Amino acid sequence: MIIAIDGPAAAGKGTLARRLAAHFGLNYLDTGGLYRATGLTVLRFGGDPANPEQAEAAARALTPDLLADPALRGEEAGSAASKVAAIPGVRAALLEFQRSFAATAPGAVLDGRDIGTVVCPDADAKLFVTASLEKRVERRLKELLDKGVSAIRDQIFQDMKERDERDSARSVAPLVPASDAVLLDTSELDADAAFAAAVSIISQRCPAA
Repeated sequence: MIIAIDGPAAAGKGTLARRLAAHFGLNYLDTGGLYRATGLTVLRFGGDPANPEQAEAAARALTPDLLADPALRGEEAGSAASKVAAIPGVRAALLEFQRSFAATAPGAVLDGRDIGTVVCPDADAKLFVTASLEKRVERRLKELLDKGVSAIRDQIFQDMKERDERDSARSVAPLVPASDAVLLDTSELDADAAFAAAVSIISQRCPAA
């Protein structure tokens, strides 16, 4: 059983995907972490995440232990991830990793930006989780402040807006809902309400779940 969760930053898809994986007894993969780790690796070597050669080399050298780095949740890693994700060679290098993970029993919940369209187009259930830009900015600001990280709302707004534009406009695997994905707008939903809605949708799509 494979569940694809796509959507923009801070829409709540990561929290939702983890809860769904636990609920249905499936493995979980934050595919955005692969791109964040790739981008962060380039930065740490003094490179430019938008440089195809440097980004592709980092993607090919990616190891699972890098996914546990706390720095991956920072804004710097998020911005770098959006840049490396626009590079076809990077996406190709990480695609096999994602598909292999999804195919491992008993199945998986994967969250990202092109799971339902590219990585797992035959997923049993697909959700496109979104929320208004203003609400997503509020959530990211609260997340950072709760962690003790100083943050400026206007800067988060601008960074997220630019990232949305990059993700949606890139030529390879742009951020768009799969034609058979169910749209779940979490703008006015808390985590529990979003989870309940998602379980209902998936249960309808996958009666055996």
